[in-house]
Amino acid sequence: MNATIRVFLVDDHAVVREGYRRLLEQNEGIKVVGEARHADEAYALSARLTLDVMVMDISMPGASGIEALSHLLARDPKVKILVFSMHEESIFVKRALQAGAFGYVTKSSAPEVLVDAVNAVAKGQRYVSQDVQGFSQLINATRTSHGNPQTGFNPLDQLSKREFEVLQLLIKGAGITKVAQDLHLSYKTIANLQSSIRQKLGVENQVQLIRLVERYGW
Repeated sequence: MNATIRVFLVDDHAVVREGYRRLLEQNEGIKVVGEARHADEAYALSARLTLDVMVMDISMPGASGIEALSHLLARDPKVKILVFSMHEESIFVKRALQAGAFGYVTKSSAPEVLVDAVNAVAKGQRYVSQDVQGFSQLINATRTSHGNPQTGFNPLDQLSKREFEVLQLLIKGAGITKVAQDLHLSYKTIANLQSSIRQKLGVENQVQLIRLVERYGW
């Protein structure tokens, strides 16, 4: 008999987590052993458990996102993280895989896709859902040479993991104070990161920043 796949769910919506649990546990070989509402809670609770796969959203309140992947994997490199996100843009897929995620599935995928992904990732296989299959080459991709969107260069690739996480919050309209609170960092740190982001991307204000990320498929 095959060993049961032990899954931990991370999503800030209780109803969504309950739906995941029911879907996954309909399969005899999968058992949900824990849940968390956000990255900080996942870090604390998962430490007490033995996991095979962590199914994790990357857009949650507080210190979440791509940066959280690195922290979780630094503590437990054996756990396979499967990102389950509303974001279909290539930059999110690429960032998640670069941070150590083993797979990426969008929330617009059919229910059985999540089950297939959990099974594949538990076996150590990379998995990207069909609606982002055009980005599957990102699993082993390296940066391309500078150029324009058509030649493959994306200026967002210049950002560090922390800068990218700050950018996500800024694009949503959060001010520096709110970003600092969510990420548990000082106002000065976030202000410096915002300046660094604008400098790297060659923009001077929020309007230009939004136009740039839209231009590159966000």
